[in-house]
Amino acid sequence: MARADEGETICDLLVVGSGAGGMAAALTARLLGLEVLVVEKEPLVGGTTARSGGWLWIPCSPQARAAGILDTKEAARTYLRHETGNHFDPERVDAFLEHGPAMVAFLEARTSLRFLLGPHFSDYHPDAPGGLAGGRSIVAEPFDGRTLGAAIARLRPPLPELTVLGMMIGSGKELLHFFNVARSPVSALYVLRLFARYARDRLLWGRAMRLTNGNALAGRLFKSALDLGIPIWTEAPASELVVEEGRVAGALILRRDGTVQVRARRGVVLATGGFPQDRVRRARLFPHAPSGAEHWSPAPPGNTGDGIRLATAVGAAVVEDLPAAAAWVPVSLVPHEDGTEGVFPHFVDRAKPGVIAVTDRGTRFCNEADSYHDFCKAMLEACRGLPGEPHAWLLADHRTIRRYGLGWAKPFPVPLRPALRNFYLRRGRTLAELARACGIDGSALERTVAAYNEAARRGEDPAFGRGRTAYNRYLGDPEVRPNPCVGPIEVPPFYAVRLVMGDLGTFAGLRCDGRARVLDREGRPIPGLWACGNDMASIMGGNYPGGGITLGPAMTFGYVAARDAAGLFERGRAEPALAAD
Repeated sequence: MARADEGETICDLLVVGSGAGGMAAALTARLLGLEVLVVEKEPLVGGTTARSGGWLWIPCSPQARAAGILDTKEAARTYLRHETGNHFDPERVDAFLEHGPAMVAFLEARTSLRFLLGPHFSDYHPDAPGGLAGGRSIVAEPFDGRTLGAAIARLRPPLPELTVLGMMIGSGKELLHFFNVARSPVSALYVLRLFARYARDRLLWGRAMRLTNGNALAGRLFKSALDLGIPIWTEAPASELVVEEGRVAGALILRRDGTVQVRARRGVVLATGGFPQDRVRRARLFPHAPSGAEHWSPAPPGNTGDGIRLATAVGAAVVEDLPAAAAWVPVSLVPHEDGTEGVFPHFVDRAKPGVIAVTDRGTRFCNEADSYHDFCKAMLEACRGLPGEPHAWLLADHRTIRRYGLGWAKPFPVPLRPALRNFYLRRGRTLAELARACGIDGSALERTVAAYNEAARRGEDPAFGRGRTAYNRYLGDPEVRPNPCVGPIEVPPFYAVRLVMGDLGTFAGLRCDGRARVLDREGRPIPGLWACGNDMASIMGGNYPGGGITLGPAMTFGYVAARDAAGLFERGRAEPALAAD
């Protein structure tokens, strides 16, 4: 990367945003011989990725093939056609299915990225045509943050609400050990070892250094960028794209010491994380948020739609007609001592036996073990006609909450007192008392729980069919039989947590083609401009087919954008030799 003068910098490819999509683009471009610069609006690297579950939905990944998973691109295409309906985009879907496995293999072979397969992590609608009961989702291996050295201070930490006393917990078997800590000596020893390591890291480093899930993915991407010598400017938002002779040729970057014009010979990749914190666009596209304020996102505060604004200023088209403008997730608000509120996304607890959800009417409204996106769609429908913002209550009895926790309230032996003291948890000695504490119709709640319990004691849920799919059962408790998702609610006291609408990223975004090129309003590629991640309109058609359908396409189309910028889609062009370290 060259500096032409005090106010100008020259590179081959400028990447705006340091989440998974942007970093995949930067790493790929650098490995293909291009000079790359990454600019990040926030003071920390990692974007929403660093706060996420870290899963990628990649059908036919190298990990799946190695594990003998019986899957085909044709089956995955059939599934996506079913899931996206009238919004099926064959060009981009085919590009994703073709390049996703190649992206994983390419980056694993040349960077610090390493992935593990979720062999039993089911598609969210596994019984749909082309659906699969496991093997399409991969997650970054846990990562030792010490390998980043002092640069660890530049990496965005995980959501504190999703840690246990500040310690990150991985998915799958690791989570099961935490649920079984009071019941299994093996699990207790496993958890004690993790806490011992965590205590050591806090003493020596001041933070957890065993990174898991999305924080591990962001850490591995960051380490890879440092290894390849890719400069990353933080607190450096892009304010305007530079267009020369009809081609995007760079951008104006706002830095502490003034505006820098970055001239990018090949162009610009937009990966700014969509618009989950843009209240104006939320008010227009989120029906449940008429003012834009009735919605909560765990995304970083800087994700305010910069990429979309930059692109539309140079003629880009935006897709806004999807059935859902974002990937919905129910969240609860965690009061902090300073008066602020944290956001806790409810991924797992809804599927545990002995947990149900009701509205203020005191009635259930869906299969609580279904996906978070489906749960939110059902919650919105159930709350029609009720006063105030859409919300529901997640209920459990004492035995269940001590076994699995409930949202931010952790299972035994972590005390419940902090969650009760700050009113995150509501508690009642009886269901009627709990209903009064929550503003729920008490008599209706008692009838609902009585009807649920009668069938739950047999492991059944005739009302909504909890446990009917492989995805439901994956999130349940395998030790509970005959149904890992169903258990009665009968041991007082009783507890509830208030759920409201949140998101895991936005679906509406820039219209792009199969080469990740941003299209103008006439459907023509804008020369020198690509997009990936949540800046690109989702290929999922406003639906949520499986775990990792945001990060999987984000990294795949970052990889595709870099390959296109390097000229690899031009006829007869050979792949450049790998750049020297």
